[in-house]
Amino acid sequence: MSKALSVDLRTRVLAAVAEGASHRAAAMRFGVSAASVSRWRALDRRQGDVMPGPLGGDRRSGRIEAQHGLIRRLLIDTPDITTAELRLVLQDLGHSFGHGTLQRFFARHGLTRKKRPRTPASR
Repeated sequence: MSKALSVDLRTRVLAAVAEGASHRAAAMRFGVSAASVSRWRALDRRQGDVMPGPLGGDRRSGRIEAQHGLIRRLLIDTPDITTAELRLVLQDLGHSFGHGTLQRFFARHGLTRKKRPRTPASR
């Protein structure tokens, strides 16, 4: 997994640019890309420091989590609905989610979609 470069390095690179070095020259001097120098400079202008943002993690599950109540209601109303059918119903309601997104949603909430036949237990 990638790791953000240190704030110290970012600060030293931007100090070199402030002293008159071009982005490319500062990048070569410190062994980083010129694009990184540009991004760090924009970050410094925008938020006042060069602290890196969070890396990794889930950024998109909030969209499906916002529909938690709707999905639960659909599952209660039609307990034998398949994942494909659930996707179509949600799509008709204006919510488009992929199969994998629904599977991860089910796993997070402990929901199973396996249809088991109603047969007596074996001896």
